[in-house]
Amino acid sequence: MLSFTRRVFLGLSLLALTACSDAKEITEDTPLVDLGDFALGHNVVVATDAQKAPFSRNATEEELETALKAAMQARFGRYDGDKLYHIGIKVDAYGLAAPGIPVLFTPKSVLVLTVNIWDDSKGEKLTEKPKLLTVFESLNGHTLVGSGLTRTREEQLDILTRNAALKVERWLLENGQWFGVEPIAPESSDAEEAKAALEVLAPEAVEQPTISN
Repeated sequence: MLSFTRRVFLGLSLLALTACSDAKEITEDTPLVDLGDFALGHNVVVATDAQKAPFSRNATEEELETALKAAMQARFGRYDGDKLYHIGIKVDAYGLAAPGIPVLFTPKSVLVLTVNIWDDSKGEKLTEKPKLLTVFESLNGHTLVGSGLTRTREEQLDILTRNAALKVERWLLENGQWFGVEPIAPESSDAEEAKAALEVLAPEAVEQPTISN
């Protein structure tokens, strides 16, 4: 069976993605977006056999599942629409930038997810195929060459999972027709999401530009 990174790589060519800013913790003042009749039903996260990125700190399946499930519940448990929708997430890969890695490797903290959603009232899955999402920490003065020196493993995972929940929310907005609202324009293509994952998990497989004399 092909590894996750090989399956992502086949037939895909795209631009890298960069997060603009890290998602803040959810509070009672955090605004809701218009998700129509959405209310969160089952919140399922599975991290079985998640691939560990090169130069990453360790995280257990339970740690990945617990952190992401909590971030999803915090963001989506606030919605009180008239219909239940179930969200299922598979953590395909993760990376928590380790300290002491040469700048040459520019380690990035990342989560690579595949997401599905079900309409409870219709008893059907709305996603024809799982949606691939690649989630990073934002780039700033502290994380430009990796956050391993400035953030703990737990802080990295907390930020990544908050960013992941925010990115899932954005994806739902891009499919607003599911919830009876007007969809917004996609932020990235499936190809861009895949290459962003590949550049972290298997950078040697990504074709680099040739510099002429």
